[in-house]
Amino acid sequence: MTVHNLYIFDRNGSCLHYSEWNRKKQAGISQEEEFKLMYGMLFSIRSFISKMSPLDMYPSLLSVFTLVTVSHLQLYVEYIVKNPLCVLGESLQSDLFNSKLDSFIRALPFFSVRAA
Repeated sequence: MTVHNLYIFDRNGSCLHYSEWNRKKQAGISQEEEFKLMYGMLFSIRSFISKMSPLDMYPSLLSVFTLVTVSHLQLYVEYIVKNPLCVLGESLQSDLFNSKLDSFIRALPFFSVRAA
């Protein structure tokens, strides 16, 4: 498993941050349209999972949930929420957050850069 893209959405579906690492193909649509489609897909998957299995979580899903929780607490809260220059609900424009997020993702044990 590897990390290709990371999307951070607010509760209204607006993309606050987007990063990509190992993306080989482009979607062929505008980035704004891609964000809308991705949010819709994630919302549908979350709804489907909660209806089918509200208590049982697969180990890989649990590790992704842990990753999201840790990255939220260590990065988003520390470098965005506590930063008086960052306005919550708007696009994340913090170079420090971007560099720390990139370092965090690249340090993950399952992050790998595939040969071109």
